[in-house]
Amino acid sequence: MSQFEFKLLHRDASTLARRGVFLTPHGPVQTPAFMPVGTQGTVKGLTIDQVVATGAEMILGNTYHLALRPGHETVRRLGGLHAMSGWQGPILTDSGGFQIFSLEAINQVTEQAATFRSHLDGSIVRLTPEHSIEIQEALGSDVAMVLDHVVALPATAEQVEDAMARSIRWARRCLEAANRDDQARFAIVQGGLDTNLRVQCARELAAMEFEGYAVGGLSVGEAPAEMYRVTSATCPELPQQKPRYLMGVGRPIDLLESVARGIDLFDCVMPTRNGRNALAFTNSGQLKLRNAVHREDVRPLEAGCPCLACRHSRGYIRHLFNANEMLGPILLSIHNLTYYQRLMSEARQAIEEDRYEAFVAEKKAGWA
Repeated sequence: MSQFEFKLLHRDASTLARRGVFLTPHGPVQTPAFMPVGTQGTVKGLTIDQVVATGAEMILGNTYHLALRPGHETVRRLGGLHAMSGWQGPILTDSGGFQIFSLEAINQVTEQAATFRSHLDGSIVRLTPEHSIEIQEALGSDVAMVLDHVVALPATAEQVEDAMARSIRWARRCLEAANRDDQARFAIVQGGLDTNLRVQCARELAAMEFEGYAVGGLSVGEAPAEMYRVTSATCPELPQQKPRYLMGVGRPIDLLESVARGIDLFDCVMPTRNGRNALAFTNSGQLKLRNAVHREDVRPLEAGCPCLACRHSRGYIRHLFNANEMLGPILLSIHNLTYYQRLMSEARQAIEEDRYEAFVAEKKAGWA
């Protein structure tokens, strides 16, 4: 019997937004949910207690990076990713497929495997679907993503279709290689910006026994409207009783628009990366804390925000960045992650109350 279950609790009356809960061996995840990115077994700059305090229930780690350093067998000997990092909630691990896209200049893809040169020392790394699952089973994540083939856009129709078809074949190989009952497998829908290919891919993957489904290969430079179009075409083809994950997305507006189209899970480096670069997300739009206008501003980043950063003034946080104090990036990372969790919590409530459309309109007005 599966240790995973997705309970669909409510559908919004006027959109495709869904309120659910994803049950895992390491606890429940209330959806829609945002997962902070902990690529190398850490959400950059924050302690586990600080990540928990933001309201996050599930985090993400990266197969490629952890396999290179410290090595998946080292992680296994340290008790797995949960024991090593101290995070007790659910963890999802990316398969390494995104590196096929991001390290395109130093990789080669065949039917059998993706071959990389390590970005650390130039050594050869060979990643097959089977090895990706083997690494993720050693890491002990709750959710293992299948290895997929992501192509950089623009690409020819033949290249996009070829990568989509390979992603389906690799997904089946991942499923056949899996051994752990306490690890869910999520398939990844590919197909570029071609909705016909996306629908075909989604239908073929939905016919296989996965615990969840992801929409991949988006948020890689295409216009937001294109991402929304592809998501709108893909979600209806995915099983209703399984969670849907939009990979690598994104801006607060992208989260809300994608929830309206039926997405349940998100991850992105944006809140922490922007936090390290002195940018804060608020209901009134973005704050650039290096700007002189904040020099003597005694207000918190956002009134009513419970985070650690909002106990301080904007002027103090600006000072930290200008003085190159490490506390500045830490505080803004905490604030931004807390903002994303608050946004998802409010979205869940709006769905339950059948007022999701009005909620999105209200947020857009504030950000504008």
